Amino acid sequence: MSSSEKSSFKDIPESPTVEEVFAPQFLAADGYEFVGEKGGNNAGATYQDVSGAPVETHSPLGYKVGKWTALFLNITMLIGTGIFSTPSTILAGTGSVGLALIYWVIGLFISLAGISVYLELMSYFPSRSGAEVVYLEQAFPRPKHFFPAAFAAQAIILSFNSSNALVLSQYIFKLANHTATAWQLKGVAIAGFTVIVLIPVFSTNWSLRIINGLGIVKLGTLLFISITGFVVLGGHSSKVPDPHANFRNSFEGTSNDAYALSNALVSIIFSYGGFNNSFNLANEVKNPVRTIKRTANAAVFVVFVLYLLVNIAYFAALPKAAILASSQTTATLFFKTLFGERAAQGLTILPVLSAGSNILAVIVGEARIIREVGRQGVLPFQKFWVSTKPFGTPLGPFAVIWTMTTIMILAPPAGDAFNFIVALQNYPSSFFLSLMTAGLFFIRRQRKHLNLPPSQYRSWSWVVVFYLLSKIYLLVMPWVPPAGGINASSFHFFYGASSLTGLGIIGLSGLYYVVWAIILPKWGKYEVRQRVAINEDGSAAHEIIKVPKDEVDEWDAKHDPSGRSLNENEYRVYL
Repeated sequence: MSSSEKSSFKDIPESPTVEEVFAPQFLAADGYEFVGEKGGNNAGATYQDVSGAPVETHSPLGYKVGKWTALFLNITMLIGTGIFSTPSTILAGTGSVGLALIYWVIGLFISLAGISVYLELMSYFPSRSGAEVVYLEQAFPRPKHFFPAAFAAQAIILSFNSSNALVLSQYIFKLANHTATAWQLKGVAIAGFTVIVLIPVFSTNWSLRIINGLGIVKLGTLLFISITGFVVLGGHSSKVPDPHANFRNSFEGTSNDAYALSNALVSIIFSYGGFNNSFNLANEVKNPVRTIKRTANAAVFVVFVLYLLVNIAYFAALPKAAILASSQTTATLFFKTLFGERAAQGLTILPVLSAGSNILAVIVGEARIIREVGRQGVLPFQKFWVSTKPFGTPLGPFAVIWTMTTIMILAPPAGDAFNFIVALQNYPSSFFLSLMTAGLFFIRRQRKHLNLPPSQYRSWSWVVVFYLLSKIYLLVMPWVPPAGGINASSFHFFYGASSLTGLGIIGLSGLYYVVWAIILPKWGKYEVRQRVAINEDGSAAHEIIKVPKDEVDEWDAKHDPSGRSLNENEYRVYL
């Protein structure tokens, strides 16, 4: 199809019924070719570059994500280890109570801007799960397969959740009133993570039910801490002689160390991580744009209010010096101060449940990201990544997540691993999210040239720019040396180590594409082509085919631009 040719999507019904059957429709503009398809989640048509993974017209993972599940997918991931573990890190970075509280407000605005960006991107591709996997693929379709391959490599490398698992382990030992050795900490982290991973491996439905249930427990936990804080502020606790001490001269000690301030912002963003989790399951949500628009914003507002109240409770009950020394166990110190050693030990079950449910929500969303990477066809062994057999769940992605997490728990030293891993994961993530956000403007331009109808949601451009700047900031500021010297980082060795490692991962991601898409085809005298593969479980994916150079013209003549055989009547039935 030439760039001058255009075909219409007028034959694609907006709300197909069971009886309606039609083939994917194609059009072209500016040298690019696009395909339109509809999924089974009652969303509008997805118009995407033909290099994109095919829309699954009936999700093999089902449509079990309703409005409450969409809400708690975000809440349960938002309220994880962060609010129990990072207030001390944020206070250390900002230097003062006043600025620390302002940082939590900044986190709200960044999260709301992020939701707006994700909503517009999802409205263009409402029947594709995996969020940024899809948005990068569609914003930058050329060189063909470049971003899918590069993102695939970093998604696999960084698919670990070791920091959350280690915090879970710390709280378990606090609950048991035992001082753990480094290897005991690692062993319990692996055991706890293994138990949690097995839940979504065997049942998507039960994993979502547990996320919902523990989400309610989390909200109750933060409400409990908040109410306790108000009791303390009212002067009704004899164990806190001066509950207003931290609020007098609240900006005293504010830091002017750019590195420390940047590190605190990283911790804030880490604490708000999860506002986008439901986007990862978009193709499992009925009417995803309308549903997720409501639930994602509601989740962030609710969590922000509780975060602010919990921090006020901490500052009311604990001296500033005690919070700074509390490392990853601020909540336990809070309980101990107000309720005594024995009660605090029992109440530590609340952070344990919170950390565990956070891990569950993270890996459910992360498995969809990795599965969508596999559906693009750029990884070998396509069925391993895409198949939902034998339990109706993405077993391959869960296996990869467990393996990478186990490696990252065992490999780094236990002490400073938490802060280093958070910083390490941030850099490649910020790099790709920056590109994804900037790519929104390219997608708008594509759709304008194609004369496509307006999407269900459009973000204000200044909001997109604000979110983009927040990501660029996270790429630039880690290179500013800390005031205490090059080893005065949050992980107590060379401050640029995490960023350099992140750059190395980005470089490896690009190298994977060069080897896979350029060097190997040149050596093997073949060209890469894609074809649509429908697996036994109904899952659909692109399969990369090595076509000998002298057979390329013949192969192209027998397949449409998306890789479907022209000799087969590959129509879609929408259920």
